[in-house]
Amino acid sequence: MFYSKKLNKFDRIKHCFFSKKGGFSTGLYKSLNCGVGSKDKKRNVFKNLNYVSQKMGVKKKQLILMSQSHSNEVIEIKKSNYNKKISCDAMITRVKGLSLCVLTADCVPIIIYDLKNDIIGCIHAGWKGALSGIIKNTVKKLKKLNSDNILFASVGPCIGKESYEIDLNFYKKFILRSKKNKKYFSKIKKDKRFFDLRSFVADKLKELKVKVDHVNHNTFKEKSNFFSYRRSCKLKQIDYGRCISVIRLI
Repeated sequence: MFYSKKLNKFDRIKHCFFSKKGGFSTGLYKSLNCGVGSKDKKRNVFKNLNYVSQKMGVKKKQLILMSQSHSNEVIEIKKSNYNKKISCDAMITRVKGLSLCVLTADCVPIIIYDLKNDIIGCIHAGWKGALSGIIKNTVKKLKKLNSDNILFASVGPCIGKESYEIDLNFYKKFILRSKKNKKYFSKIKKDKRFFDLRSFVADKLKELKVKVDHVNHNTFKEKSNFFSYRRSCKLKQIDYGRCISVIRLI
């Protein structure tokens, strides 16, 4: 389990970037696989989610998971909709006791807190969502609830730059959006680059006046701590587990 030093200072929230350790799954999913969309045995995933809910001090039904699709959709979770299927890639809430969750396996989990108004949020920021505005949309939604705010965000474990090799088509998507994006890429050879997803995401937050800290771990390299989609592809595995990151208002 990993924590933001900055967010740990606030006594009205509880958070955790969970590792892959401490769960009940076996094989490819060993051991804390929280991916309800994975091919893992459902009973093991549910046992893992129960473990997470206990650690967060809530009931399992108060763990709010998203159906994630690399979109830029943000939903406010209220007492009226928290028990329904939620299709989005970011959530915010003012409801105490609910734990907002994001599942990742190389993408960036971001947890965010409005200190002034007691509003929390979580963001699933893969390259698609980050490029299409998921971070901006989340901050915009937070400011719609109250524009007078103080926002803190922690950028969690994700794939590191030295592990994120991409091709020219990928690179061009970012450069077409803005030539300033060149700074997030370093050249390996003529048709290959490394991409710094963590810095790209962190800069998006800073541009929006969000104070940022990092729980800086490389999910691809740290195979004993984290699941990794890219690592599973390189090993030609049929599936992969998902780590969970959680925040709640106390």
